Formats: sequence, structure tokens, C-alpha cells
Amino acid sequence: MNRRDLLKAAAALPLAHTALSNPAFAQAPFPSRNITMIVPFPPGGQADLAARPTAQALERILGKPVIVDNRAGGGGGSVGNAQAARAEPDGYTLLMTLSSLAVLPEADRLFDRPVSYEVAQFAPVARVLADPTLLAVPASAPWKTLQDFVDDAKKRPGQIPYGSSGPYGTLHVAMEMFAASAGIKLLHVPFRGAGPALTALLSGTVQALASAPGTLKQQVDDGKMRVLANWGAERVASFPDLPTFREFGYKDVEFYIWAGLFAQSNLPAPIMTRLREAMAQAVRAPEVVKTFETAGSPIAYQDAPEFSKFVAEDSARLVAAVKKIGKVE
Repeated sequence: MNRRDLLKAAAALPLAHTALSNPAFAQAPFPSRNITMIVPFPPGGQADLAARPTAQALERILGKPVIVDNRAGGGGGSVGNAQAARAEPDGYTLLMTLSSLAVLPEADRLFDRPVSYEVAQFAPVARVLADPTLLAVPASAPWKTLQDFVDDAKKRPGQIPYGSSGPYGTLHVAMEMFAASAGIKLLHVPFRGAGPALTALLSGTVQALASAPGTLKQQVDDGKMRVLANWGAERVASFPDLPTFREFGYKDVEFYIWAGLFAQSNLPAPIMTRLREAMAQAVRAPEVVKTFETAGSPIAYQDAPEFSKFVAEDSARLVAAVKKIGKVE
């Protein structure tokens, strides 16, 4: 190398050092492009209800488009969950999913199937909703009370069809918990998500459904269906006259269909902090609060530390329930 080349190389060294040491050069501010929020179900269910107003608020707060991507497939959201788990941990692929996140890997193990993802691959960002599921039937159904339903199911084991968002999804587990406690056998009819299952109930294809208050309220108000019981420990504000399963004597029947935002577990800390801050603003936005309250599903926000603890505790309870239920189709 001649003298001129040496001088050029030496002059470039400070600039190279600056580029490596200065974050402004090393990494563009987050976000610098569109964000995808995966919803592992079709439109119309609890996760979709949580995602759309939240995404709109995040778009305004972060200054970049936040695109809701419904990636239905597999049982109970497994395909979308797995796609989010495999995404780059850069904050540009997020997941709005339900409590079935923890159930599905356990179901895979129960049936000796390859596990498509593990809960440990995700980092909770914020909880948005946390509602007990409600037992709904068509308005034309003969059952006026929960006891009517149970009595009929005992007379006709395996003949009353109920819909779900897929095997071992939130709606399936809730119904099987109830059926096991009541000593009845129902006919499980899985769909690709809660939206199609709700449509099937309205059309009469199925005769029962466990779903969140926010996805049922308008249909009940319009006289298209009725609700018979509430899986929560307490009555819900949007259905104050609806008794809980506990009130009916089913002490071990309790289930919540929460919706929360997740990123990948190895997401850089500064990006996680930015997302947490943005979500704290988003769930307090007046238009978001109004949307959820109108749907009968008020915000149940938790920041990442509280949500992480909640997910761990709820997941342990649900995994135990799946093991108790065992192999069901």
C-alpha cells in the first residue's frame, strides 16, 4: 500500500468509528416503516375487536401505518401465532392474540404433534381486554335457562352442536370445561375463528357458542340470540342480569377470553419501551375507550410487567384444564 492509500485509510477510521458508536448511524429510529399486527383469526372475534381500534390509535401515536393482518388457520389461532413467533424481533411484526396462546402448544403435546411455537418465544407488551365468556344460543332455541340446556343435553348426548374457534381454542376449552362439570356430552363443530362460529350460530348451523360479551351484545340486543350463563367469577356490567356458572353451582367452571399484544421475546429493550409507552397512550384514547365500551367489552389494560405475571398465572390454569379435559375432538 502506497502513502496515498495509507492516508485515505487513516482518514476513514474516525468516520467508521462514529458510525459504529453513534446509534443515530447504527439504527434508524423506531418505527421507520409500516408495522404489521397479526391477528390469528378471521375478522369478527375478540382478538379482531381488540386489534382494530388499537391499531388505529397506535398509527397516530407512532406516526407509521399499523396494518391488521388476519392470518387464520390451524386450530384456535396456531398458524398466526407461529408466524409471529418466527418473525424478526424488530418491532415490525406484533401479535394480538387470545388466551389460547398457552393452550395450543399443550394440545400439540397431548396429541404427540410437532409443537409449532412455545409461549416463551413471546414477550407480553400489554393486555387490552379480559372478559369472561358467555354461553349464547339462538333466540329460536327452546332453552330459556341453563338448566333447560343441561336437561336436554343429558337426554340427547352428543346431539347438540356447538361452535368454536378451533380445537383447543378459547371457545372450545370453555365449553368442554362446562360440559365436563355438568356431566353432558355436546357435539363440537370447529370453525376457523370466533367470527365464523358466530355466523354459524345465527344461521342455526350450531346451537350454542361460548363467546365474549363484546361479540355478542349487539346480537342479543337485536333479539337474535339469548345468553344463558357467564363463565366469570362475577357478573359483567353489559349483562348485569346474567348469572355466573358459579351461581348455578358449577364451582370449577371459570374462563376468561383476554386479548393482548405480544412481541418476540428477544425484542431490543428500547423498542419494547417505545411499544409499551405507545400502548399506554392508545388504550386511553377517547375513541378507543368509546369503541370498547359500546361493544360491551371495557378496556382491561395491563402494562408488560403486570401482563407477564397475568399470562403466567392464567396459562398455568388453562394448561391444567386442558390436561384434565384430555383428548377431545
